[in-house]
Amino acid sequence: MNTFDVNFYKGKKVLVTGHTGFKGSWLCRILLDLGAEVTGYALEPPTEPDIFSLLKLESQMHSVVGDIRDLEKLKAVFAEAQPEIVLHLAAQPIVRESYKNPVYTYETNVMGTVNVLEAVRQCGSVKSFLNVTTDKVYRNNEWEWGYRETDELDGYDPYSNSKSCSELVTHSYEKAFLKELGIAVSTARAGNVIGGGDFAADRIIPDCVRAVSGGKKIAVRNPHSTRPYQHVLEPLGAYLMIAARQYEDGSKAGAYNVGPGDDDCITTGQLADFFCEAWGDGVSWENLYQGGPHEANFLKLDCSRIHSIFGWKPHWKVKEAIAHTVEWYQAWLNGADMEAYTDIQIKEYFGI
Repeated sequence: MNTFDVNFYKGKKVLVTGHTGFKGSWLCRILLDLGAEVTGYALEPPTEPDIFSLLKLESQMHSVVGDIRDLEKLKAVFAEAQPEIVLHLAAQPIVRESYKNPVYTYETNVMGTVNVLEAVRQCGSVKSFLNVTTDKVYRNNEWEWGYRETDELDGYDPYSNSKSCSELVTHSYEKAFLKELGIAVSTARAGNVIGGGDFAADRIIPDCVRAVSGGKKIAVRNPHSTRPYQHVLEPLGAYLMIAARQYEDGSKAGAYNVGPGDDDCITTGQLADFFCEAWGDGVSWENLYQGGPHEANFLKLDCSRIHSIFGWKPHWKVKEAIAHTVEWYQAWLNGADMEAYTDIQIKEYFGI
């Protein structure tokens, strides 16, 4: 069941930052399926292979290669596109990479957000803005209950902390500038996403696919870490819902957690078990914990706010999410048309 009118985006001008990444590519594919006029602003696709190319998106939207640290270029793209809705996904998204390159991570995730907000402020056409952050923005106390939107923002590692800062920047711009301009502003804090087309390093599903497609045993770095895993379509559907509903009613703007139910918060080891079961062919995994930089061990979200305000809840249980993810990768490895195959999953999820 959709919690927004799927016809809302037909003919709407939407700008997506980070459109060449994993989530951004899926988001643009959905928006195109919904009839939106889409502009994207991002660096070149970050992986090889990459889902942006597999979905043939460049020929179907206005795709601009640019760095969100470049304010003048960003403002020029906004001026040309005149977007009504802006979905900000561009980021340096990997925890371990943030330890290697903290300055770049902060430049991108904090000043990049400042630049996007400044472009929104000066553009004159934007009515709805959504900043996509992460469940890792919270100060992690390793407690067993879910974090709520009112809990303290204090991410530990440079990635998580830079996203906490991005939240604060967004709140400041909303209060100081955007509210009086009539621009609805929200942030969305999503749990870990899985789905076809993620080829990033240091992520569990891509690591699993690389291992099994190469005939190797899957190595799992942190098998006992609990994460709120969900299929990529879950948060993307929530982002589109928030952006649409606040466009129509500014009182719906705010901060929202987006994650699975408590029973779908599983360990990485359980995720690997489900992956092996779905993949078949007798594939298996091994525990290769070798220490490394600090990462949260236990992390859950309380998603009662988004449920109570919008009636939103996940469509797919985690086992279904993993099955859909495995089906996508197996189709890709078998040479399927991934644009058509991805549309099938989108249309099944959204009922379009």
